Amino acid sequence: MGSRLFQALADGVLGGGVYGLMAVGLTLIFGVLDIINIAQGILVVLGSYLSYVLWVHLHIDVFLGLLFTIPAMFVFGVTVQWFFIRPLRGRERTSMSLLASYSVAIIIEGVLYQVFGSNYQSIQTSYTTSTINVFGYYIPYIYLYGFGLAVLFVVAVYYMLYRTQFGRSVRATMQDQTAARLIGIDVNRVAAITFGIGVAVTAAGGMVYGSINSFNPNTGADLISRLLAIIILGGMGSIAGALGAAVIMITLESLVDVFWNPNWSVVVFYVVLVLVLTFRPQGILGRKEARAQ
Repeated sequence: MGSRLFQALADGVLGGGVYGLMAVGLTLIFGVLDIINIAQGILVVLGSYLSYVLWVHLHIDVFLGLLFTIPAMFVFGVTVQWFFIRPLRGRERTSMSLLASYSVAIIIEGVLYQVFGSNYQSIQTSYTTSTINVFGYYIPYIYLYGFGLAVLFVVAVYYMLYRTQFGRSVRATMQDQTAARLIGIDVNRVAAITFGIGVAVTAAGGMVYGSINSFNPNTGADLISRLLAIIILGGMGSIAGALGAAVIMITLESLVDVFWNPNWSVVVFYVVLVLVLTFRPQGILGRKEARAQ
């Protein structure tokens, strides 16, 4: 009983950190641009494929490969925002941005199918096969490193937001885009860079996810549904809330999987989401006030 409980808690907390890492970029984009990037799930998968190619074909260590994949995904994110999201204007901007990001997701998924096919792939490295013994339970190093990356990225984002000049511009844009323009902030530049950062995070999330799970181009659909549930539960736009919600939900899912029935773990995931939002619609760390546009 005790070992099973520890196993469930360890898998939940560390796995939740991985999902939190993937959700950080999505909630950052929403917090600044006030849009939901439906393409975030397939972008995580794209990050997995990039790490897969670097490791399998070029024999570059997956963590060293982040030095290539993170900048590449940042540039890709800036490009997507500049050409697909920035031109959207008017009262229908939010709904149109959903269609735009969905279109980007379909394009990426189609390209991945053409290049890699529909077969499942996985990134098998020493990080996935090597384990550490904690109280008799063997934990793969990739879980520990993934959780560490999640904490590192959250700290880095908070440092950027509260300790840099660009971060002050970001926070001003999050609060009121019109006022930000009036005081001389280039809102378009802030939006493009922030979107790029949000997409760049998926490079790390995709690498860790692909090292733990098998993936194919269709994996993005399942990922985006989970990531949306996590950021809604954590509070839309709350980075700490996203990480906390990910740990809570994946831990709960792990407990149900171990002590009840694996077939019910996903159901319980979404039932808890509905129950929490019934009593706290703004999420765990969300705020009730609306933001001016």
